[in-house]
Amino acid sequence: MSSIDEIRDARLKKLELLKERGVNPYPAESKREISLKEAIDDFNNLEKSGDQKWIAGRIMSIRGQGAIVFITLYDGTVLFQALLKKDILSEEKFNFWNEVVDIGDFIEVKGKFFTTNRGEKTLEAIDWHMLSKSLRPLPEKWHGLVDVEERFRKRYLDILMNSEIKDIFEKKAKFWDTTREFMKSKGFLEVETPTLETTTGGAEATPFKTHHNDYDLDVYLRISVGELWQKRLMAAGMPKTFEIGRAYRNEGTSPEHAQEFTNMEFYWAYADYNDGMKLVREMYIDIAKKVFGTTKFTSKGYTFDLGGEWPHIDYVAEIQKQTGVDIHKASVKEMEKKLKELRVEYDGDNKERLMDTLWKYCRKNIAGPAFLVNHPTLVAPLAKSNPDGRTVQRFQPIFAGSEVGNGYSELNDPIDQDERFKVQQKLIDKGDTEAMMADFEFVEMLEYGMPPTCGFGFGERMFAILLDKPLRELQTFPLMKPKPE
Repeated sequence: MSSIDEIRDARLKKLELLKERGVNPYPAESKREISLKEAIDDFNNLEKSGDQKWIAGRIMSIRGQGAIVFITLYDGTVLFQALLKKDILSEEKFNFWNEVVDIGDFIEVKGKFFTTNRGEKTLEAIDWHMLSKSLRPLPEKWHGLVDVEERFRKRYLDILMNSEIKDIFEKKAKFWDTTREFMKSKGFLEVETPTLETTTGGAEATPFKTHHNDYDLDVYLRISVGELWQKRLMAAGMPKTFEIGRAYRNEGTSPEHAQEFTNMEFYWAYADYNDGMKLVREMYIDIAKKVFGTTKFTSKGYTFDLGGEWPHIDYVAEIQKQTGVDIHKASVKEMEKKLKELRVEYDGDNKERLMDTLWKYCRKNIAGPAFLVNHPTLVAPLAKSNPDGRTVQRFQPIFAGSEVGNGYSELNDPIDQDERFKVQQKLIDKGDTEAMMADFEFVEMLEYGMPPTCGFGFGERMFAILLDKPLRELQTFPLMKPKPE
């Protein structure tokens, strides 16, 4: 078997031969008149009329010998067969084809349509042109790219050779289209908010930091899709807003975590978290039916039906049920002791991080669908308090042992918000890189007044869980370390 370098050298010689014959190997124009899918869809009429058309695509296979060659073309829509015969094409054009063409080249072919004896829809060529000469061979059809890192690094080949990957990205586009259509059907206005911020708000995560040269100012890539900005729009009198956009978190990679991802967040004035739960359940079922054609899923070994009941699970009661720890009463040392007994690794020695780690241990035992509610105030610094003063009006849908969204009755008490930001700042001062940054200009906005509001966000993780795939697999171009020299 020839090496890549040997194959490339041979193709470079073919490239030079094209140029010597006065052929531009990379022309800007194409004579293509119809796509390959259009050729398939209108084949009966094209065959009956005898019309000659130009089609184009990448050569995916070449077979035949002597005076006849069959090729398979692909233009991103469908595969389509073309036939080149020396006596029809002309000896000169046929021989030139054999001299310069390889699998992987982009070409255009003109001819009439007919059906072979085997019933295959085919174009019989009377002319052809080179559109783009390939210098490297495509992966083998049946083996493709096997190495995961190579697949992600050469995603263009992964998609080309594996139709399942292409189908996933088409389904992902439909996932967000359906979300957008649902929100608009409910009267929400799509907005855009800053991706560069002087303080990151709306989530607890370590941000990416960069520098704004013109302002000589350090700024951060947002970790939420405009939470504190969309709440400002509620104060501005805009009753329903949403945004679908990218968010960035400087955290570890896992099957459910990535540093860059797409999220949707909505904000709804004069609504609370009970209203939000009803809307979210309706939205998730709508997405499931329109994108996946079902409400029943199996993922990560769990089976669940979005069309069934969505019970409410109490955060504090569930942890106590599964671990015996009452997190309202337990000390830091007691929670650390329990985590060690459970052989659960934890990062941080403050109560908020330990509560969160205990919950994550319990979460994996819940198939869902369910709503997690009544979170302790400490783990939800932007949510409105319940009457008990210890928990908040927050809700998180749970599927397959994972959280697939996050919503609140948003805190609109400026004094309460100011105090909670100060608590978060103390955590930052003690070295907690994931604590929420204080935004006192946001507090100032609250002093002008913000109506009762429900906010909610979800992202690609839900798509990954419903498809039962790792999140990284579903990113078009995952972040990769540069290849070593």
